[in-house]
Amino acid sequence: AAMKFLLLLSLFAASSAFSPTAFAPRTKAVSSSPKTSTALKGEYGASSTSFYTTTEKQDSYDDLDSILEGHCADKQLQTLIREMLDACADITEALRTALVTVEGSSNTFGDAQLSVDVIADNIMWDACKNSKVIKDGASEEDPIVRTLHPDNEYTVCWDPLDGSSIVDNNWAVGTIIGVWGKDTGFLGATGRDQKTSMVALYGPRTTVVVALDDGVYEFTYGCTPEGCQLDDGTWAPWICSRKDIKISEDCKIFAPANMRAAQELPGYKALLDHYMQDRYTLRYSGGLVPDVYQQFTKNQGVFSNPTSDSSPAKLRLAFEAAPFGLLVEKAGGKTSDGVSGGSVLDVQINAVDQRTPLCIGSSKEVDRFNDLVCMIN
Repeated sequence: AAMKFLLLLSLFAASSAFSPTAFAPRTKAVSSSPKTSTALKGEYGASSTSFYTTTEKQDSYDDLDSILEGHCADKQLQTLIREMLDACADITEALRTALVTVEGSSNTFGDAQLSVDVIADNIMWDACKNSKVIKDGASEEDPIVRTLHPDNEYTVCWDPLDGSSIVDNNWAVGTIIGVWGKDTGFLGATGRDQKTSMVALYGPRTTVVVALDDGVYEFTYGCTPEGCQLDDGTWAPWICSRKDIKISEDCKIFAPANMRAAQELPGYKALLDHYMQDRYTLRYSGGLVPDVYQQFTKNQGVFSNPTSDSSPAKLRLAFEAAPFGLLVEKAGGKTSDGVSGGSVLDVQINAVDQRTPLCIGSSKEVDRFNDLVCMIN
């Protein structure tokens, strides 16, 4: 009898599932109570707490060349940006085909090198060796400033594939590039002396944010939206997907790195408590590039990485903090060196492997970090 009952019940469920009303929209219950705001909590869960995109499709998109012609006056810098974006495109293709394995060696900092690290670094070195404008190059994988073309203009330093600890998860990783002129060079200069910087994010798509004369612009690789086909039927490799990006002074997204330091820094613990008590949205992957890059797509956010005695800061000033700092400050955000509360762009680069604490993002949140962690007020 029990088996017959279960069989009848399953048949009833199956017929109900395929009935005309099975997929009909549910009728909302009418309530006499006033409707409350769902701006942060979200009446339907994640849909209003995840900061979904509000970017609308455009009728057409400018390509890289047209943006550079209009927003980068220096022709040599235009050439460098094109060369570096070509390298990022090559890294994109390499990441799609390479397995993530240990290379059997480590870099100067003692980090185990992965196959993809070496591939990305080789691509960057090849781009510099073949460059028409690059004088010197320095890689985080082998942090020595090498002169390639003594008569050329720029010193470029890069982290070829930031996020080695998460790339095996197939999470988003990136390339970070800082560019200095031969008038200052790289050692002895500051991040503020950079001529430009750019950060590539390799995720489901490849996007690169670039600091130009009048702001920060994002370029997307390999997209084929309507209105972007060239006269010969091909597609521009890079289109401008965001123009003159701005980071708001307020935010509700936080990315807290080096949380171990909160055990020694009461101010950092208080800051993390504030984020949770005030219902900020946590967006943290452990990769510097995606964790900061989201500030350009969401137009808000704060990334924090303080230092303490047992959990010292690990970010490299020249390879990571300075390039990101230029982009964020050019977009209206703010940075902190994590000690004095001053801009990370004003810290002199005295060593290739120089480390720094960092807070970066929406200005009011960086001020809060300075008040609680640096205790400048």
